[in-house]
Amino acid sequence: MAAEDSDLERTEPASSQRLEKAREEGDVPRSRELATCTILMASVAGFWMLGENMMHRLNRMLSAGLSFKRDDAYDPNVLFAHLGANSLEVLLAFAPIAALLMVVALASPLLIGGWLFSGKALMPNFGRLNPLSGLTNIISTRSLIELFKAIAKTILVGLIAWTVIRGQLPAVLDLVLEPLTSGSAHMGHMLLVTFASIAAGLVAIAAIDAPYQIWQYANKLKMTREELRQEAKESDGNPEIKAKIRQQQREMARRRMMSEIPNADVVVTNPTHFAVALKYAANGKGAPKVVAKGVDVLAARIREIAQENNVPMLEAPPLARALYTHTELGDEIPESLYTAVAEILAYVFQLKTYRSNGGSRPKLPTEIDVPAQLDPFNPVAIAAFEARMGA
Repeated sequence: MAAEDSDLERTEPASSQRLEKAREEGDVPRSRELATCTILMASVAGFWMLGENMMHRLNRMLSAGLSFKRDDAYDPNVLFAHLGANSLEVLLAFAPIAALLMVVALASPLLIGGWLFSGKALMPNFGRLNPLSGLTNIISTRSLIELFKAIAKTILVGLIAWTVIRGQLPAVLDLVLEPLTSGSAHMGHMLLVTFASIAAGLVAIAAIDAPYQIWQYANKLKMTREELRQEAKESDGNPEIKAKIRQQQREMARRRMMSEIPNADVVVTNPTHFAVALKYAANGKGAPKVVAKGVDVLAARIREIAQENNVPMLEAPPLARALYTHTELGDEIPESLYTAVAEILAYVFQLKTYRSNGGSRPKLPTEIDVPAQLDPFNPVAIAAFEARMGA
């Protein structure tokens, strides 16, 4: 029971497939505090660099807007023309700040989650209209954390604003004694300092919220071991089906191998445990190839097919074992076995000539030279294998 319970607990990190699926559904980690903080900091930087030039343009616009002839005051067309010109001036004055904020707003998702365009997130989800689900969301842990963050932001912003304004209170009271031009500039500077202090305070909240959102997202997508196994089955295929496919492939390969035996030139046997069928190219190019091989039951079947099709069989136990061990189907024989196989093929071709034309029967080769290291049953090969394993 404990093992089954552990398989049903979400303890495993989300797989790449699950992360990709969540992204397709529009589910990525997001931090509102980080996005708000970046936009506020960009606003501070924009006003700090461009605020003076913007204020000069607004002052000129205000002066021009309040300067008109007495007769123009009674002409609606002139007033509307002045209003349109002044509105355009306001837009042009704020255009650099607006462009900066637009760029920052578009780039801020790259800090966490990245850009995402998902049509699935726009599809209607009637499950969200369920009042029980809504009530569950209201009293959930996530809602409590969001409430805590909202309270913390309110307290932090209030403390920073109160501290900054309290420190500047004497200067605020002295603004009435300053000339209009210098007083306006001084007031704008104090507002910018207050705004920058509040934005800097929100950096602390964003620095906590961003890692928390990443952790919460990863924790939400955690998987059970059973889900991982099921996903592996869906991705790689059911192991039982794959085993059946491999078995069918082996059966097909075996049938193809058996179909090549009637065309073989010779079958070298152990005589009972090993059987290897060799075929020499008719054009004489290349070394003889292994067209079939097997042990025990499969070796007996190879001998049976060879006998049914009058394929010569020759007992050469060391050579049969060496060929079986050091070759694969379709491979040419190793160069170190050329001499041994040449003796076998020479006997086979002489035997075919004898059966066709008569004459003296060729002498069966009895001592075929096979390198000791190629015969797996040879003591020299066994000792070398044990030495390699020991090393």
